Amino acid sequence: MIVLLFTVIFIVLLLLIYTLFRNNNFKKKTNAELSKTNKELIIAKEKAEEVSVLKSQFVSTISHELRTPLYGVVGITNMLLDEHKELADSPHLSSLKFSARYLLSLVNDILQINKIEDNRIILENLTFNISDEINMIKNSLSFLAKNNNNFILVNIDPAVPEYLIGDKLRLSQIIMNLVSNALKFTNNGEVIINVNLEKIENKSHFIEFQIKDNGIGIASADQDKIFDKFVQVGRKETDYQGTGLGLSIVKQLLGLFNSSIALQSAIGKGTEFKFVIAFEFNPDKTYEIINNIQVNMNATQMINVLVVEDNHINQLVTKKTIEKNNYKCSVVDNGYAALEILDKESFDLILMDINMPLINGFETTRKIRLKGIDIPIVALTAFDKSEITEESISAGINDIIIKPFDSVKLFKIINILVSKN
Repeated sequence: MIVLLFTVIFIVLLLLIYTLFRNNNFKKKTNAELSKTNKELIIAKEKAEEVSVLKSQFVSTISHELRTPLYGVVGITNMLLDEHKELADSPHLSSLKFSARYLLSLVNDILQINKIEDNRIILENLTFNISDEINMIKNSLSFLAKNNNNFILVNIDPAVPEYLIGDKLRLSQIIMNLVSNALKFTNNGEVIINVNLEKIENKSHFIEFQIKDNGIGIASADQDKIFDKFVQVGRKETDYQGTGLGLSIVKQLLGLFNSSIALQSAIGKGTEFKFVIAFEFNPDKTYEIINNIQVNMNATQMINVLVVEDNHINQLVTKKTIEKNNYKCSVVDNGYAALEILDKESFDLILMDINMPLINGFETTRKIRLKGIDIPIVALTAFDKSEITEESISAGINDIIIKPFDSVKLFKIINILVSKN
């Protein structure tokens, strides 16, 4: 019995040792596999981050290289229209201007999607007149409306405050994408922009925007797809232009406002988009902001501007734009030439290109500041503003304007900076 008992115990111990041995080997094997998988995941993550950086750099480079010639195309078109009034009704020049701006909007759409995906968009709080913004959108899309024989109607609720505080640029992008989309899919019809005050909570005014058309409509089967990137419905019947990014951008921008978009549509009965955004209404803050930026735009003072730009076409466009406002303008090809002319002449403001040979705009600005020259310097560049803001501030640049630019905005910034200086 004792021998039998010891035999059983011995067998049990052997089984236990064998089980522990197997478990230990299995654990070592599993740990080795997990360690290998972890290393592979780390490598994959690093590669994904590298691809993401390369993609961002590629988009940035392409957008810069496209914006630079577009600045020349838009600028020279405007110069022709200004210098030859008889060409004001020329369909060829109007088409050229529209095509350039259309190409620019595509570049901006691609850049916008890239920034949203990289979480590089932060909403701004600026005072704006909602009626002015919408009418500006209406005017900018008038050529597109005329192409399809459409009318744009605007109805703004009188209860909506004249001035609100929020990100007017993103709001304009949302409305412009929706209205241009409506115009594209409507013929001999109308697109209606309705703006209504939905409710008030403390200082937040919830504004409802409705963009409605009587165009071809969207089939119910396609309504879930249209907010996806690069998706376009209706291409079977007609070759509609576009990249399919507009509505995707709208949805993602509304997400930044903590809002969403509602859609109602039927084939042959038109489409209606609706969304609500909360804006701050604070008259005291609004008047303070307006008073801080008010500048006499009709000042008789002669402003002397130095343009630092290596592209000869862009030199011509910028010089003509500056002189058109009765300012004095000098142009140099690079940063070293700018440093030389600043030793001989005095200027009220410098418009500085960033991407230049020999020495870039940042280094040129740093050298100017080291000389003790504190006149305002504005970066006039085709780079996206968010990409260069940090380095611009550290270099001593006062403001940034992206090419192609609105000349009214340029002169407003010039007057503000010169008057402050």
